[in-house]
Amino acid sequence: MLLVIADSLSYFGPKGGLPADHPKIWPNLVGAELDWDVELIGRIGWTCRDAYWALIGDPRVWAAVPRAGAVVFAVGGMDTLPSPLPTALRELIRYVRPPVLRRGVRATYNWLQPKLSKLGRPVALPPKVSVDYLEQSREALAQLRPDLPVVAVLPSVHNCAAYGHVHSGRQPAVKALRAWSDKTSVPLVDLGEAVREDIFSGDANPDGIHWGWAGHTAVANSMVKTLQEVR
Repeated sequence: MLLVIADSLSYFGPKGGLPADHPKIWPNLVGAELDWDVELIGRIGWTCRDAYWALIGDPRVWAAVPRAGAVVFAVGGMDTLPSPLPTALRELIRYVRPPVLRRGVRATYNWLQPKLSKLGRPVALPPKVSVDYLEQSREALAQLRPDLPVVAVLPSVHNCAAYGHVHSGRQPAVKALRAWSDKTSVPLVDLGEAVREDIFSGDANPDGIHWGWAGHTAVANSMVKTLQEVR
């Protein structure tokens, strides 16, 4: 069984979010190729910090780890996006009351975000913090299943107006993740390399973040190759 802890890139297609059992999203393409069941744990906007919280707090993860043949941390892309307004502010908008005030706060946030994103900083999570949460996740799994293969990813790329078409946080994250991978021997699948053509082809999701079917297929192919090497 393949356990995937992910952000929305793993379950959004060219027209929006999809159920976890949709056959064309990359985790299920991988499962079909390897003849594995798939447990997909994810949510839109998740960072490496959220993945760690899911690992230690979600009973679905606890049930999956003993049966897993491998674990993929398919997070980290959100960490690299410009976040000039605090991430906590975005998360708290849904709790604002009354509804008319909530709508006003959301509209103001959505107006400011792309304009301030052109600054390129700060990012949602600094690379050092992202890597620290990944390492805590790796260590937690190693305590339970020292033989369990763990795979992580390098961030995707985007062409998203909501982030000002800015992604200056990607390269520092790639550098930090590769250093961590060299130290821990956790293999990395480069999402950016896999989906770059799809993102800029016009066939991806119009939001400029999520992939089309060609992107999911390319990621699945890269992930299968990596999993076959570590099984």
